[in-house]
Amino acid sequence: MSGGAGTDSTGWIYRDPAPASGFLSVVATVDDGVDRLFEPLRGRAPVDAAAKVITGLGDHGWLWTGIAVWRGRRSGPARRQAIRALGVAGVSSTLVNAGMKQLVDRDRPDRSDLRISNAGVPVRAPKTSSFPSGHTLAAFCSAAVLSRPGNRSGNALLYTAAGLIGVSRIHVGHHHASDVAGGIVIGTALGLVVRRFR
Repeated sequence: MSGGAGTDSTGWIYRDPAPASGFLSVVATVDDGVDRLFEPLRGRAPVDAAAKVITGLGDHGWLWTGIAVWRGRRSGPARRQAIRALGVAGVSSTLVNAGMKQLVDRDRPDRSDLRISNAGVPVRAPKTSSFPSGHTLAAFCSAAVLSRPGNRSGNALLYTAAGLIGVSRIHVGHHHASDVAGGIVIGTALGLVVRRFR
């Protein structure tokens, strides 16, 4: 279906882009709806600062490196397992994320009207395409790999931290909700596979 055409006040002819149809239309509608839920929270200094700190912890796997270091603070099998788990998760999630981003090549959200205060740490500007959220993918992959059978409280903390990183990516306007959802699904699936090699 072609988009509508017309002229503006200067007489310049323009053509609206063709609307998305089918599945992509549903995805766009959901993304817009989720983004609107964040609008009342954006521009509030404490919320913005927290989102920036959380998203920063996901940069380059800082949070997961810290957790692995803590898990491996004593020599022995636990240390070897933590180092191996983090290494395998980091390499595999990076490769999968890079491949998916190149394949999908989705535009980032438009941040021109985004109301984010200057509070908190600066946020690193992304240089790659949008889908999937690499921070979220790495977070859920690492959470799946570092989780332990029977450790409900520890596992809950890992996945809660991963979820907060995903939410922070939407809040700061670097990802659509569907990018984060894709990161959750791909990262968790990848982590469950990687667990076999830790």
